[in-house]
Amino acid sequence: MKAVILAAGKGTRMGGLTQEIPKPMLLVEGKPILEHIVSGLASAGIHEICLITGWKAEVIKQHFGDGQRFGVQLTYCSQEVQDGTGRAALPAREFVGEDDFLLTYGDILVRPDTYQDMLGRYAEDAFDGLLTVTEGEDVTKGGINFFDEAFCLTRLIEKPTPEQLQALQQEGLIQPGSPIYYNAGIYLFNHRAFDQMAQLTKSPRGEYELTDAISAIVKQGGKMAGLKIKGRWVDVRDPEVLASLAEGAQT
Repeated sequence: MKAVILAAGKGTRMGGLTQEIPKPMLLVEGKPILEHIVSGLASAGIHEICLITGWKAEVIKQHFGDGQRFGVQLTYCSQEVQDGTGRAALPAREFVGEDDFLLTYGDILVRPDTYQDMLGRYAEDAFDGLLTVTEGEDVTKGGINFFDEAFCLTRLIEKPTPEQLQALQQEGLIQPGSPIYYNAGIYLFNHRAFDQMAQLTKSPRGEYELTDAISAIVKQGGKMAGLKIKGRWVDVRDPEVLASLAEGAQT
């Protein structure tokens, strides 16, 4: 198992905080967000990692080097064009080869044992991938996911509109008191997922969407396992979230 971390974005919602450093290098509990992720992957036995860099890539490279100091072997690839999440991992295709790989955004914080939980779930069957979810988030800012009785993905809708949510309620897919599963942004994939990523067309939002590639896998008969994240899950999406993490550390 290898890992690919998407760390190319500037993080425009962070304002001046990312003028000199990329968003994944912002400090949480005294070390960069990206370091928390790399250390967590290493603790799960994933030691070959590709960092997809872009904005201020040199800051990341200066901090991590070849990864030896963190117990991993790092490869760097560059995302030249920022045109959505769907093709962001493609520069790592040669690095992955024919292996399975974990894919995570570079601003998602979870407990280190989450990665181990993912590997355990993925090993339960001949899955084509795995998608993590959490509850209690605003699905209009991410994605809403539906699963069968074996907790395998049946349907995914990226950033549903209020009208779409109402339609889902009318279909009975969303019911009062039932959990609503928000896409948590950490995945496992078979290497064949790159084929779906390469074939994507732009969404109505004008971007290539990773969720469209996942939907295509399911529509073609692929089996995507689901996993509910236990404990900590934080999308460090804006300065308010970052500030709340600092406050939490102080208390």
